[in-house]
Amino acid sequence: MGNIHTDLAVEAREIYSQETKGKTDGVDYKDYKIGDFQITDVTIVNELGEQKMGKPIGKYITLDLPNFVHYDGDAIDEASKALAECMEPLINIDKGMTALVVGLGNWNITPDALGPKVVSRLMITRHLRELIPDSIDEGIRPVCAIAPGVLGTTGIESVEIVKSLVDRIKPNIIICIDALAARKLNRVNRTIQIGNTGISPGSGVGNKRMELSEKSLGVPIIAIGVPTVVDAATMANDTIDLVVDEMIENATEGSKFYDLLKCMNKEDKARMIREVLDPYGGNLMVTPKEVDMVIDSLSKIIANGINISLQPALELDDINKFLN
Repeated sequence: MGNIHTDLAVEAREIYSQETKGKTDGVDYKDYKIGDFQITDVTIVNELGEQKMGKPIGKYITLDLPNFVHYDGDAIDEASKALAECMEPLINIDKGMTALVVGLGNWNITPDALGPKVVSRLMITRHLRELIPDSIDEGIRPVCAIAPGVLGTTGIESVEIVKSLVDRIKPNIIICIDALAARKLNRVNRTIQIGNTGISPGSGVGNKRMELSEKSLGVPIIAIGVPTVVDAATMANDTIDLVVDEMIENATEGSKFYDLLKCMNKEDKARMIREVLDPYGGNLMVTPKEVDMVIDSLSKIIANGINISLQPALELDDINKFLN
């Protein structure tokens, strides 16, 4: 995988496939559609796939969002329903079991505020089941949530906070939401990834913290993430690759210039770009200018996707009435 980092399994598989000319041992792949939404299912099945992909054995489902979805209320609802359908096979709990939702990230940094914003839009019911059980339909699952903040502002690792809650309330499943990093700009704010292998807060920006996983918490975990940033050096590297490919296409085959372009080492080029950019910002991450509006709509999509999947006895209209 070289120096290229991505939190997305679908991108990791693309890199793996390019390096091996289409042969991706240890990784199963399929794509399909739910309505107008493209779904990609990547499953890492053994240790070879884990090593080549740089990700744990498990299932990673991505839902691609069209450009217009953030500007269309009906499309946001349809995206929520598609997300809930993707999550359905991963949520193996009965109606009386408790779900804990964890919104990772920093409220004060817009590209990192996705998790807390999702938590603010959830249908929270655990306290109602305990305080007014006779007034709550028995088909309503108990759901609780927390946005634990980040180590830099709390002085506490997210996993330590979540572990204390797990020990206290004993949830049957945990759903974590976090902002991710992509290697391609066209996936930023356009892809939702659902996985069952846990999550490492901060890994997308090179600040990896203690992981939240079934191994560390003793509870099955579903991780939902959206790439809200892209590494500037990676973006510059991909742009130069496109320029070089275009120059090769137009250069005379066999000329010194053509041979020079063909023999460029991509690993060396990527390393050189990072060295050149380092004095001007180090690990610089880039996000689109309309990030405020997009994070708001993404939080609606993910929150209602979770609401629908955790409350199968309710329709989306009923959930919206509850939230209002």
